[in-house]
Amino acid sequence: MREPMLKPVSSYDELAAQIDWRTRTLPEEFNLGVACVDDHDPSARALTLVHEDRSSQDFTFGDLKDAANRLANALLALGVGRGDIVGVVNPASFETGVTYVGLWRMGAIALPMSSLFGPDALQYRLANSGAKAVIVSSANAPKVREAVAGRGVTLLVIGDDVQDGELSYAQALADASPDFTPVVTRSEDPAFLIYTSGTTGNAKGALHAHRIVFGEIPAFEAIYDFYPKPDDVLWSPADWAWIAGLMDILVPAWFYGLPVVVDEASGFNPERALWLMREFEVTLTLLPATALRMIRSSGLPGGGFAYRSVCSGGEALGADLLAWSLEFFGAPVNEAYGQTELNGMCGNNARVFPVKPGSLGRALPGSIVAVLDDDGKPVVGAVGEIAVDRHHPLTMLEYYKNPEGTAEKFLGDWLLSGDLGLMDEDGYVWFQSRKDDVISSYGYRIGPGEIEDSLGGHPAVALAAVIGVPDERRGQVPKAFVVLNQGYQPTDALADELRGHVRTRLAPHEVPRDIAFLDDLPRTTTGKIMRRALRDA
Repeated sequence: MREPMLKPVSSYDELAAQIDWRTRTLPEEFNLGVACVDDHDPSARALTLVHEDRSSQDFTFGDLKDAANRLANALLALGVGRGDIVGVVNPASFETGVTYVGLWRMGAIALPMSSLFGPDALQYRLANSGAKAVIVSSANAPKVREAVAGRGVTLLVIGDDVQDGELSYAQALADASPDFTPVVTRSEDPAFLIYTSGTTGNAKGALHAHRIVFGEIPAFEAIYDFYPKPDDVLWSPADWAWIAGLMDILVPAWFYGLPVVVDEASGFNPERALWLMREFEVTLTLLPATALRMIRSSGLPGGGFAYRSVCSGGEALGADLLAWSLEFFGAPVNEAYGQTELNGMCGNNARVFPVKPGSLGRALPGSIVAVLDDDGKPVVGAVGEIAVDRHHPLTMLEYYKNPEGTAEKFLGDWLLSGDLGLMDEDGYVWFQSRKDDVISSYGYRIGPGEIEDSLGGHPAVALAAVIGVPDERRGQVPKAFVVLNQGYQPTDALADELRGHVRTRLAPHEVPRDIAFLDDLPRTTTGKIMRRALRDA
């Protein structure tokens, strides 16, 4: 097993002092796909796939290397090479893990996309990125076909629904050689591209380098209570299409040669989740606040777990939920805060330093976090924008094809989070509000701009604005305010029709729960919609 980057300590100062990315150097050459495979025992378990009927199947690191090499050779034969972008639209699975590793080993760039996305969301991401190919499940293939129609993008389909001009993923790997020499990549070379939603315009593509793992691992060694341990097993319901599932579960497991458990069943079912945790002796997990609330409200009994640490993020849990979780799982919940552009800013380790319920925790090892006032100066005890020193392996390379957006994300040495917060005298950060109006729902960051654009595509809609409103289970849910075109009347039936329109074009979690019809929307003198006025109304 690879040596950990942190040593167990008993105080925050000792923890924070172990990593300083302003002075620490990274290897010039590094490949994430090699690091996740080649240094591990090929006979060791890499992944356990749990089927719908609760039977399971194990895959080894040898299986992973063989399949990843075959995929790299198959893609090379299709004309995909170093620096090319390949979309991935498939739930967490052995094939998805193989795809990421295979793309990294050949120097290509992975473009993870959620299975929840509809054709509009997929079309924008695939067109903006210029993806040359898409690896997609049979269930998701119809949406992807619509999204890439007429663009000459190659589809490798996982499953039986393979149409003319497409390739079977399984057959492509079967026909390819397992012998492949990984491309020599630099730490700074791009490895994956994940689009993150904002409140205006289209989603922005955060491009990350292979070096991201050096920033991710010490952060999660702290959050996961100084993992790895020889018996550690990771599992989470988090989708590997998002930065949390990919970089907080899959890569932390495979970087240290640990097994990750994947459930084929869709959706989150508390009873099944608790069975899986116990049956496969999961020791480390990432559970969003919504999942914890669903488990608590189920009334199912706790105890009997192998947990050492539970990670949560996306919103503060509060003292009651933290206390319940500790008793239920027999392990502390260490909250974490970050974003797609830089994924490990703040967090907790309850065994090392006190947790202040409701806070985001303190700066994680290697992170320098501050709250900036309007002049860009760090302040304590006052509300400002949460920021982190950009000299960190977790920092994105850029917003893809968006130099203006990239420039706006940084202020000197600081990466700006877009969130307002307060830092207390002990260094704990307290979230106040979202500066850019992004909606946090069910662990997803939802940009109202995409929903507004989708609503605007309906013939009845003249103007639309979307905000987040509080929801006990999901944290927030989207609410839409709509101005109708002439000839249309505000009715419950039309509201249902508009929700159905969004559901078929975007993702289920982006569907507005409520739609209010207005005669006009509040706007600034320059014509911009004032969402804050809608929230305050």
